[in-house]
Amino acid sequence: MCGIAGIVRNDGKPVDEQLLARMNNAIRHRGPDDDGFYVNGSVGLAMRRLAIIDLKSGAQPIHNQDRTSWIVFNGEIYNYLELREKLEQLGHTFYTNSDTEAIVHAYDQFGVDCPKHLRGMFAFAIWNERTQELFLARDRVGKKPILYAHVNGQLIFASEFSALLLHPEVSRDIQPEALDYYLSFMCIPAPLTAYRAIRKLEPGHWLRWRNGEIERQRYWQPDFTKKIDIDEEEAGERTVEILRDAVRVRLMSEVPLGAFLSGGIDSSAVVALMSQESSERVKTFSIGFEEQDFSELHHARRIAEHVGADHHEFIVRPDAVEVLPILVEHYGEPYADSSAVPTYYVAKETRKHVTVALNGDGGDESFAGYERYIAMGLTEKYRKVPSFLRESVIKETVNLIPSSAATRSRVKSAKRLLEVVSLPRVDRYTHWMSVFNEQTKQPLYSDLFRQQTQEADATGLLAQWFKRANGIGVVDAMLLTDQMTYLPNDLLVKVDIATMAVSLEARSPFLDHHVIEFAASLPQDLKLRRLTSKYLLKKVLRKLLPSENLNRRKMGFGVPIGHWFRGKMQPFLREVVLSEKALRRGLFKPEAVRQLVELHTRGERDYSHQLWTLLMLELWFNRFIDSH
Repeated sequence: MCGIAGIVRNDGKPVDEQLLARMNNAIRHRGPDDDGFYVNGSVGLAMRRLAIIDLKSGAQPIHNQDRTSWIVFNGEIYNYLELREKLEQLGHTFYTNSDTEAIVHAYDQFGVDCPKHLRGMFAFAIWNERTQELFLARDRVGKKPILYAHVNGQLIFASEFSALLLHPEVSRDIQPEALDYYLSFMCIPAPLTAYRAIRKLEPGHWLRWRNGEIERQRYWQPDFTKKIDIDEEEAGERTVEILRDAVRVRLMSEVPLGAFLSGGIDSSAVVALMSQESSERVKTFSIGFEEQDFSELHHARRIAEHVGADHHEFIVRPDAVEVLPILVEHYGEPYADSSAVPTYYVAKETRKHVTVALNGDGGDESFAGYERYIAMGLTEKYRKVPSFLRESVIKETVNLIPSSAATRSRVKSAKRLLEVVSLPRVDRYTHWMSVFNEQTKQPLYSDLFRQQTQEADATGLLAQWFKRANGIGVVDAMLLTDQMTYLPNDLLVKVDIATMAVSLEARSPFLDHHVIEFAASLPQDLKLRRLTSKYLLKKVLRKLLPSENLNRRKMGFGVPIGHWFRGKMQPFLREVVLSEKALRRGLFKPEAVRQLVELHTRGERDYSHQLWTLLMLELWFNRFIDSH
């Protein structure tokens, strides 16, 4: 696991080697073990290495047979030995035992199609001296990041904003449209970033730079239209077989290895399979909170005892003043998924024991684990109920039942569902995915900010994936949309940044493209059956996991921010979002922000996620915009 950076100029001038070194040093945390450079006139590549495989000879940059192609690489390729054998049979000669060298030879052999031959997580850059072109590629689902700026014909790229923003020609001018998407989704969807000058290479894409021009192309996306004819028993057997293989290949390591364990279905399944495939006791790591409503430690402990793991637990007592500046610094643009806090803490503690940790990311997006999939089915059925009955009986009854603003409840979920039942499918989905929706943005936005963001369209961004679903069932359409938006833009960004901040490599068996493609080929009713999410996965895991872990309500990796904002974090919240500087920024109406704070802190409404989103936005402004 590594960090990469580079500069390619189109004017013939030499690359500033000191600048390249500073950019590389800015991502030292991604690879504290080593660094490496390739500089040749107007081309410069750099990398930081976290050594996992081929500790002795895997130093980068690595070149091909005749030293005409040079690569810097971030990630792991799990099929590199098979790929190497195939390439050797085609006449290629290797000088290391690393997975990195397999990529550069695959590029020589297959050209821009080389990413299709790779199984794993990757972001890499290859400079081709023969054709004078730079080739960038990112893995299928977006585990590993590449940011780039195309400025005056030159291409500047890096794994993180901290490196890219050191380049004097990369402007920090903000992109208002991106901030509007952020307020909807808590993150900024690729290819946008918070900066006009910087773009993200999208998952499943490659980019080629030559003579100052760039070309981008998608090389992969899951296909939900090609369903296989399979019965339930065989589907279950193949699910376990494919997932077991995905776990097995991710045990490849020359350094200590363990797993995050939340006690949920996905991480528990990974740990159970690890315990069967590993010759040693699996090291597991869990995190909890003093607030019991948000702690899953007892569920994780049950799994650890069940599989005989070497289990480690941590109780988080978050210090906002300490941790939030760290998170803001590493994410580099506004990011407001509050589960980044426990993810960072569990990564930090885990790194004290191991260098690699497996996790359960991706299971929900392939096997239909979120409650919104059930909610969509319920709203579809609810819409068939005669309108007079919907309005006069069901809706009024639910609205009469009180629900606490401070806690998670079925009643609150039911009210949230009824709010959108009359909307079209995509609008319902957008509403469930949004922190601020179009109705709540209207009283918040200033006239100027509303004008600057009028081209942003959160519903349209998601609707394109519903459209690309090509007429498949609504659950599969939601799965595809989640895999193409929520998963790479939110969850995978969270885990990559939080783990790499402490030099820990995270591996995700459920994100193996073999697992994703197989799940996509399954009939919808094997993933969601009536009110049972992850139907098939839960059924086949009965032989591996305790029933208590399979049958409990999904909790998620939440944090009690609503409670914190009414208690120990309230002074910090007020100091930041109600500061004179924040209120004069011109994005929001001051009275609207004050109202959100007051209604929440008095316990009259639950605006925890909205306030966290505003807090992280203002902290980003303070660090990256105001200070420069």
